[in-house]
Amino acid sequence: MAFGARILKTGLAVTLALYMSALLQFSSPVGAAIAAIFAMQPSIYRSWRYFLDQIQTSTIGAVLALLGGMLLSNEPIAVGLVCILVIMISMKMNRGDTIGLTLVTVISVMEASGQWEFALTRFLLTLTGIVSAFVINISVFPPQPRKQYIKQIENVFSSLSLLLRTAVSHEMKESVFRDEKNTLEGSIKSLADKYSLFEEEQKQLRRAKYSQTRQMVVYKNLLSSLQKGYEVLEAIERHYFQAERSEGTDRLFDLHLEQLIKSHEHILLKFEDKLKRGAADTQPLEEDNDRFLEAAINGYNPEKAGQLRLSVVAAAIYDYGYQLERLDRVAEQINRVNGEDKEESQGL
Repeated sequence: MAFGARILKTGLAVTLALYMSALLQFSSPVGAAIAAIFAMQPSIYRSWRYFLDQIQTSTIGAVLALLGGMLLSNEPIAVGLVCILVIMISMKMNRGDTIGLTLVTVISVMEASGQWEFALTRFLLTLTGIVSAFVINISVFPPQPRKQYIKQIENVFSSLSLLLRTAVSHEMKESVFRDEKNTLEGSIKSLADKYSLFEEEQKQLRRAKYSQTRQMVVYKNLLSSLQKGYEVLEAIERHYFQAERSEGTDRLFDLHLEQLIKSHEHILLKFEDKLKRGAADTQPLEEDNDRFLEAAINGYNPEKAGQLRLSVVAAAIYDYGYQLERLDRVAEQINRVNGEDKEESQGL
């Protein structure tokens, strides 16, 4: 695993939690350190939400553990029953991500046979750890998921481009191709997780700004285009080489993939506003995509083995091209809106 900001911040949060516990003269600061580890989240919004959610579940857990310790003592079966009850309540409240730390609180309080002083100390330790993590998260390398998302889009496209260019020609070693493809799959899943984070944040906004909604449309289409490209790789690996093909078929598929990759790259440059005026006036992608599908269908020969497999690959490639058409329209729309905004600002 590569050393990153979150690893560093987790260590700093644990350190701060231990120092704060010593400053507040807690007898056992380990609980604060554990809370800090759990509370380190990938975004400031999630850190704040975790803080609020954890206070609720930890309070409920401490109260139930206090009552359980007083009424049932600290017998193992009693501890287990209270843990089950706390889990059920947390799930009912949709606070599943706080269960781990809450159970640590429950077990600690019940171990002390329900002493209220210990329960209060345990709650304050948990609070100290969460606050430490929150402070570190917003002050040290604060998360910039949107900036990281765009950078990761560029990196993932570079990997996708390489694999698509060599998929049909079969130039890359199989072991290398497989490793690169597995890495690409993980990167796309990571992008999907980041997009879910953005979507989650926007849903919490009662009235999202138009610019924020527009940004989400861009992010979704950027992700979808990469996912469709990966589906092409999957289709080629599963079906293409099991079909009987001619040199003309290989050339048709290879050339169209090359065209789609160039179009994808071209569209990404549009989003980054790196193209000269008039450079976007290229042959419509839709026409190229339709011609490819017609050629693939016309070349269908039921007497050759595995022709249906080629149709599956052709459909995946066409779907990738169709997604790029949608992405291109979004890019054109964004550029037009940005151009209008610039004109208005200059007019003012």
